[in-house]
Amino acid sequence: MNTNRTGGHILVLGIGNLLMGDEGLGVHAIRALEKETLPDGVVSLDGGTGSFLLLEPMQEAKRVILIDAAALDAPIGTVRRLRPRFSSDYPRTLTAHDIGLKDLIDTFYLLGEQPDITLYAVAIDPEQQVGIGLSDEIAAAIPEVVAAILQEVRTGLSSAHLT
Repeated sequence: MNTNRTGGHILVLGIGNLLMGDEGLGVHAIRALEKETLPDGVVSLDGGTGSFLLLEPMQEAKRVILIDAAALDAPIGTVRRLRPRFSSDYPRTLTAHDIGLKDLIDTFYLLGEQPDITLYAVAIDPEQQVGIGLSDEIAAAIPEVVAAILQEVRTGLSSAHLT
């Protein structure tokens, strides 16, 4: 299994569809994160609705931190830091992406890679109304996500601190 990464950076990747309300949370979180000073070796990327074009930047990173909305069994706006080992360990999303995160992770495994991925999943209402903009609960979760990621990339945190 190939676990060597060609790059030495950490990639923070936000996934989401801005036209789908709270489902766009990953993109909004990346935009907020980009207003902060990131440590050397940390790269942020707006992954939009995802596609296999994201595979290359993910492969080039030694570590990937994903931000995405998910249908969690938790109150809306709950932030969870997860270290899923397999694509089947990822929480259910609303699949408003062109290529879902599970598809990208499965591709890593098919290529013989074992990705070092952390997922910041934020619980959204799967029955939400479609539209531009975030609900108050999700907008309030973004500073928590940004702070947690900044702490993680600045301190090298590797164990879960959110549940």
